[in-house]
Amino acid sequence: MTLTTLEPAPAAARAAPAETGPARRVRAIHFCPWAARLQDGREFLRVLPGMDIAGRVANPKDASLMRMARLDCDWHGENVRAFGSMRHGSLEFLPIQTVGIPGMLDLLAVPQAGEERWFVISGQHPQMLGDSAERLFAALARKGIRILYYAFDEASRTMPCFNAIAPHLSVLIHDELPLAPAAKLALPAAARTIHRSWVANLEPGAAPFVADPEPKIFFLGSKLGLTPHRKRQIDFLNRRYGRRFIASCDHSLPVARRLELGRYQVGFCPEGRKFATEAMAATHTDRPFWSGCLGMVPVCENSRTGGRLENLHRAGLIWRYDHADLDSLADTCDRALEVTAEERRQVYDHFNREETVGAVVAAAIHAAGAPVRA
Repeated sequence: MTLTTLEPAPAAARAAPAETGPARRVRAIHFCPWAARLQDGREFLRVLPGMDIAGRVANPKDASLMRMARLDCDWHGENVRAFGSMRHGSLEFLPIQTVGIPGMLDLLAVPQAGEERWFVISGQHPQMLGDSAERLFAALARKGIRILYYAFDEASRTMPCFNAIAPHLSVLIHDELPLAPAAKLALPAAARTIHRSWVANLEPGAAPFVADPEPKIFFLGSKLGLTPHRKRQIDFLNRRYGRRFIASCDHSLPVARRLELGRYQVGFCPEGRKFATEAMAATHTDRPFWSGCLGMVPVCENSRTGGRLENLHRAGLIWRYDHADLDSLADTCDRALEVTAEERRQVYDHFNREETVGAVVAAAIHAAGAPVRA
């Protein structure tokens, strides 16, 4: 069964009333590339800030490389936190667990204990398991562990192991459309596929709403994304807005600092670098969703029509400007700087309710239904 979520998620999936009978007891186990043996997710997050990552970095003497690794480690930790905060009216979520490559076999040794277990993996991480990915996914499925794969980029076309793991998936969330034909055929008929790209890896409401923010525009980018097209936009915004425009283009921000960004009125969130390909034409980065969850007005480029950003724009939840049109960019930023606190609050409430990774995955697990007992 396929559910296309280019439109907002069905109301029933967002706020389902309690079902008759006992709630499904769900245990999410998230694959984190920085984790090791199977462990309690809260304990993993507790020790994460002090984790020694030098042994995982090619050249630990390179300060820039170490900083990027630390940012990546913390970012993946926030995924654990987001999945650990999942809630749904018809599901009882048990404490999150996390696991890395060294602990994959741990999953096979733990008994079900009356709980419905879901292995949640994302990005191109299945390929990190190498040639054993197919065998491990098959073993998990035989053990009764259901597998939810939240893919982004073009996994069905670029990840070598995709067709091998596809037969063992219960849920595939993907943002390439259409899926590669062979990959689509490899999925089991009962698998639920959802077209939705990566959203915000934040706990809903983690950042308080700022009623009176600074009238400034904030751009969070990276050196890799500074294409001539993007640099032209940044230079233009610098000239036009001066100190009212702040650009962070080094790599990213420490995750703890993300929650501070709500002090700015506008989040400048141009679309990313891969969207010229046919399969990715209706997707986007996660930046608009961070911005909305933090209470900023998301300003995005309409470099491709259609898809969820267009629907959000029509609903008054993001503000779009015409591709490569600096006059349109200026007009959109001017309007975004004038958005009222009430309008921003509507954006904040929507994105925290609908556009966080935990909300998407919780709804998908619910929609997949209880496992069929033999």
